[in-house]
Amino acid sequence: MSAEKTNQSWGGRFSEPVDAFVARFTASVDFDKRLYRHDIMGSIAHATMLEQAGVLSAAERDAIIEGLTQIQGEIEAGQFDWRVDLEDVHMNIEARLTDRIGITGKKLHTGRSRNDQVATDIRLWLRDEIDTILAEITRLQQGLLAQAEQHAEVIMPGFTHLQTAQPVSFGHHLLAWFEMLSRDHERLVDCRTRVNRMPLGSAALAGTTYPIQREITCRLLGFEAIGGNSLDGVSDRDFAIEFCAAASLAMMHLSRFSEELVLWTSAQFNFIELPDRFCTGSSIMPQKKNPDVPELVRGKSGRVFGALMGLLTLMKGQPLAYNKDNQEDKEPLFDAADTLRDSLRAFADMVPAIKPRIEVMREAARRGFSTATDLADYLVRKGLPFRDCHEIVGHAVKYGVQSGKDLAEMSLDELRQFSDQITDDVFAVLTLEGSVNARDHIGGTAPNQVRAAVARGKALLAAR
Repeated sequence: MSAEKTNQSWGGRFSEPVDAFVARFTASVDFDKRLYRHDIMGSIAHATMLEQAGVLSAAERDAIIEGLTQIQGEIEAGQFDWRVDLEDVHMNIEARLTDRIGITGKKLHTGRSRNDQVATDIRLWLRDEIDTILAEITRLQQGLLAQAEQHAEVIMPGFTHLQTAQPVSFGHHLLAWFEMLSRDHERLVDCRTRVNRMPLGSAALAGTTYPIQREITCRLLGFEAIGGNSLDGVSDRDFAIEFCAAASLAMMHLSRFSEELVLWTSAQFNFIELPDRFCTGSSIMPQKKNPDVPELVRGKSGRVFGALMGLLTLMKGQPLAYNKDNQEDKEPLFDAADTLRDSLRAFADMVPAIKPRIEVMREAARRGFSTATDLADYLVRKGLPFRDCHEIVGHAVKYGVQSGKDLAEMSLDELRQFSDQITDDVFAVLTLEGSVNARDHIGGTAPNQVRAAVARGKALLAAR
């Protein structure tokens, strides 16, 4: 039976065509066709190198490049006929190239394999995705800096165990998210350096007998380094796993941020207002305004975590070199990148529009004895050991719970029943402003420190 009746890329060895179901089951074109631009980019670089190495003539190179450019135009115009029987994006494009320019199209695959071709395509694609994601992180951070600068003096309760702990600046709280995103940015930049290593030239697994010049394709494709081992070059998916790990951390951060936004928009907190365009209503409860964007981002974190676990499981039992298992690397990787990018975009659009309910935040900070630690620190400065001060303030709080008074609402006589070291200067430290302003060091919540942190953040973003 002829190769045309089996598969034109590899059918010579086979005596019967692949079962129709198996052909559909093993095909990847439905999802890997999104790699078309990077596949064509890699093929143009490969053809250029083959001509410089003397494998192709200049006329053959030009015909290939012109044909590939026209095919890209067909794809982007929605005029390309994707065929499942051709399995994947690579063979669909190569077959169309041969249709357009004849036998010269079949020469494009000289000195390479689909194994190193797909590994190259994925790295080129992921490199671009990382760049887009990094830009969205920066955009979100810009929004956080603007909000933090505007609200450096707005006071809210800080929490531990979701219990009121100490008063903090709203701007200071937002800058905690800025710090998390900075680490996410650093991880992705670092990940990108390992993504940006070229496997092309590894061929199927052992390299090629043709006189290829990998330095040329490396330069043309903008890779930072050439993969040093052909076996590893075709089978390595560490870079995809590493990306999913970095993406999982970023989504975990966004999920935590989402949880706070959901809490803060609830009637029980009422700390902030989200614009209507980021919320939805209820089909039966007309009063509802649901924070759907944060809730959905919180839920989508599981998709990215799943992609990481899936890729780790995919790779853990594979012997060298390439195996068909690796066809399963793309869908989770694509989904993880899409999910992170879209979640960041939603947050970057939403965060600048958040409106804090300043008086509600302030009133919440007044409740829960949030300045208790300040009273203990005050007594320490009077010369008492901290543990004794801790106990003294504990008794004062117990009295406050019983009497329904916050520490700042107690009279001097009421406070002095717990320690005669307390004098009328105590009220300066029991105010919310006094508490916040007292944390005046790098990383502290004092408004001038918040503004200094904003300045550092702006300088960081400007240097990227």
